[in-house]
Amino acid sequence: MNRFKTSKYKNTTAKIAKKDEWINNIRAGSFSCQGNHIKASSRLVAFNAEQAGGGMLGLTSVRPSSDGQWSVNQVSCHSDLVTDMDFSPFDESLLATCSADETVKLWHLCDPDQQQPSSPDLTLHPGLGRLELVLFHPTSSGVLAVGTTRSPLIWDVSSQDAPLAVLEEHGDQVQSVSWKRDGSLLASSCKDKMLRVFDPRAQLTPVQSAKSLQNNKDSRVLWTKEELLLSTGFDMMRNREVKLWDSRKLSSSVSSVSFSTASGILIPMFDEDTGLLLLAGMGDTVIDCFEVSSSEPFLSQVSHCLMDGSTRGVSMVPKLALDVMSCEVTRALQLTDSCIVPVSYQVPRKHSGQEFHEDLYPDTVGTTPALTAEEWWQGGNQQVEKVSLHPGKQPQSRALPAKRAPGKKEAVSVGSKVDVARGCSTSSSPTSTPSSSSSSVAPSRSPSSTSGLSSGFLPSPSQSTKAIHSLLGPTSKFRHIQGVMMHKDTHITNIRGLNLTTPGECDGFCANSRYVAVPLSTSGGQIAIFERSQPGRLPDTSLPTVQNSVSVSDLCWDPFDTRRLAVAGEDAKIRVWQIPTNGLKETLTEPELILQGHTEKIYSIKFHPLASDVLVSSSYDLTIRLWDLKRGKEVKLLTGHDDQIFCMAWSPDGKLLATVCKDGKVRIYDPRKSATPTQEGVGPEGHRGARVVWVLNGKFLLVSGFDSRSERTLYMYSAESLSSGAVSSTPVNISPSTLIPFYDPDTNIIFLTGKGETRVHIYEIIPEDPYLIECSSFNSAEPHKGLAFLLKTECNVQEVEVAVGLMLTKTTIEPLAFKVPRVKKEFFQDDVYPDTSVCWEAALTASDWLSGSNGQHKKISLKPKDMTPVSEAPKEAPVRKYMPSSFYLEEKTDEQKKEELLSAMVAKLGNMDDPLPQESFQGVDDDEWDD
Repeated sequence: MNRFKTSKYKNTTAKIAKKDEWINNIRAGSFSCQGNHIKASSRLVAFNAEQAGGGMLGLTSVRPSSDGQWSVNQVSCHSDLVTDMDFSPFDESLLATCSADETVKLWHLCDPDQQQPSSPDLTLHPGLGRLELVLFHPTSSGVLAVGTTRSPLIWDVSSQDAPLAVLEEHGDQVQSVSWKRDGSLLASSCKDKMLRVFDPRAQLTPVQSAKSLQNNKDSRVLWTKEELLLSTGFDMMRNREVKLWDSRKLSSSVSSVSFSTASGILIPMFDEDTGLLLLAGMGDTVIDCFEVSSSEPFLSQVSHCLMDGSTRGVSMVPKLALDVMSCEVTRALQLTDSCIVPVSYQVPRKHSGQEFHEDLYPDTVGTTPALTAEEWWQGGNQQVEKVSLHPGKQPQSRALPAKRAPGKKEAVSVGSKVDVARGCSTSSSPTSTPSSSSSSVAPSRSPSSTSGLSSGFLPSPSQSTKAIHSLLGPTSKFRHIQGVMMHKDTHITNIRGLNLTTPGECDGFCANSRYVAVPLSTSGGQIAIFERSQPGRLPDTSLPTVQNSVSVSDLCWDPFDTRRLAVAGEDAKIRVWQIPTNGLKETLTEPELILQGHTEKIYSIKFHPLASDVLVSSSYDLTIRLWDLKRGKEVKLLTGHDDQIFCMAWSPDGKLLATVCKDGKVRIYDPRKSATPTQEGVGPEGHRGARVVWVLNGKFLLVSGFDSRSERTLYMYSAESLSSGAVSSTPVNISPSTLIPFYDPDTNIIFLTGKGETRVHIYEIIPEDPYLIECSSFNSAEPHKGLAFLLKTECNVQEVEVAVGLMLTKTTIEPLAFKVPRVKKEFFQDDVYPDTSVCWEAALTASDWLSGSNGQHKKISLKPKDMTPVSEAPKEAPVRKYMPSSFYLEEKTDEQKKEELLSAMVAKLGNMDDPLPQESFQGVDDDEWDD
């Protein structure tokens, strides 16, 4: 029954720190060696730094200084390449390094902003050539495992003359070593495809060994739970693989997971307390998290984190440096070419940041060694005393939280404050996660309403027509909708320097009928402008851009002017740009207009759907401001929010503005009449982010947010009575990113997806229970960075396309069409193509709207002149005629109704008395068979 147990860490989410929380101004070394290139203690971080000939280490701290910044220093350690390094588990300042110069050195390091030692405390000279690996013993002070090219050595650093043991020479290069947590055994992996387990105090030869690896490419070995060993390497097809082994029987693995083909080795990092395993591929942009158990299924995936840059090295931060008050259970540091990126792994919990969740944090190993080197060598096996992670029980120096840079409101640790707007909130009770395929059809349906069909029984003949329909549930004509990527000839490829860290309130990019605007990660807040009419591979050389001067927080195209782009910057200004008539042929540096009024960074901006030159913006100053672009000034100021404004949305008629806020409220404003909300209601319980959109002709609001268990949920509100609360809530799934809704008012279809995901959820919205009917979802081949939908006129009605969008990946922009499968495509499907609004033409001016006038878009038909509507198509004569359903529901006896209902169901499946097609085939006489 172990496989049915619920783990408290199964919902652990990876949160990448914001860019201003990265450790920048570094130059990682591009070296080939067996080490991980970066190691961390609870205070310091050391990493390979670039220098001609090697020998240099970079040094920084785990926590930022009081001004929110990191100091980065360099230490000249060796005369040749530093191949590996390791911090002592009992001294956060003691670092051991080994090098191609054939020495091992021990350093007592200072804080990065201080003068570092010019000479080591100790130097060891094994005299066996280049050294590849160094690893401190987990329980005794002063014991080191040192990997030479062919043999692991065991050293007592108090004796510099000779090692305690030189273990049996391997058949090829030693690729990794790992101590068992109790310090009794040492495991190694080797290029000769062998896994070996040594007891260094008993014998110099392995106590267990087997030719377990399939490929002689790079490999890693790591002790995990109890007697389990984990190895990473490559199979015979050069696919990367992870395997678990019983260390007492290395001939066959107990579990394995295969990954895609890549040249970089998977670096494993394991946390004994939680059972979480992190896997980062050298050169990859992904960090995977698995949970390791000592019984089946052994390895279960927890999260898949897509990073911005390629991994040059990775390290896990010690438990004593974690922000336990934010439910952070582990933290990884990703080393890239130019920065170190913290990735915090948190368990969503209610009241995180306010109380210590003791069940997540068993006592962990402390920093006092259990044995001296001599005591361990003599056979001692005493374990390190464990300590509590409760903040009140830690030494003051370890309990200090990271300090936030001035001007920020919250103060949490660097690894955990990935997005202040996305605080964790969940219950600790085990719950089953609803599958995405069954999560939404009828959340408010009573259990009895589905029992008939799920049990396999027919409905009672005495049930009414409405009861029968409730058994079957409402269906959607779009339930089989298909998402199809368009031909590669329509793609824009080779996009370079894409900004992958746009704020959560931003959709990531924007598009109109002519242009696509994509923020870049280069300095100066540059924005690339691509013409949709010119697909293909972009040149490797730099392209002209819009120089926005500051980082982009949001951007959108003017719906009535395809060349006008509004950009909100982190300097609280809105810049309005006008793209030249012939396209962007040279860098644009001067905006057409600069709007200034907000006092803090802007969250998001939206153009009015009907009136030209009207723009609305929300900001960290908790205000919403309306702007008249024609006059270049602020015209309205809306107040009433108590926390971050997650999203705003104009009603279809342009009269009202809806917002959803981190303070747990949904609000509706009539901005021309009042600066305060006209309606207010309770919003999503979770505070990690939310979006709002008007649906069903403005009669309802749909809000995508998180519930109290951090499950992504869709809420429906009546626009006339927000105070009554949500009329429906539909759970979707558990994922850290906010679902961004894209609504098509013609079909009432809503598309929802999150940044960094592969799935697009699709629902049809109806004005009655269950409100949301789930349709087929779309899955892309790789995670996308954003999705933007185009005008309805972009749809190919001959192919029954009901929506067309653009998908932004890390290097491409790919058109995507959503089609409804239909048989009679030669006819215009007028049931899915009502007249559409001419939303690209303004209905009134800004001054007219501000003075109280209202308008509406005119509508046009999408029917081509040469197509006949399917509603007017000639009717085909039916093959068989059946009585209408009303015939079966007339007042008859229960037995009659039951018999007639059964007959009708059988008839739909086919008349059993009809001859089968093969019965009409001519057979072969017996005398015609060959002998």
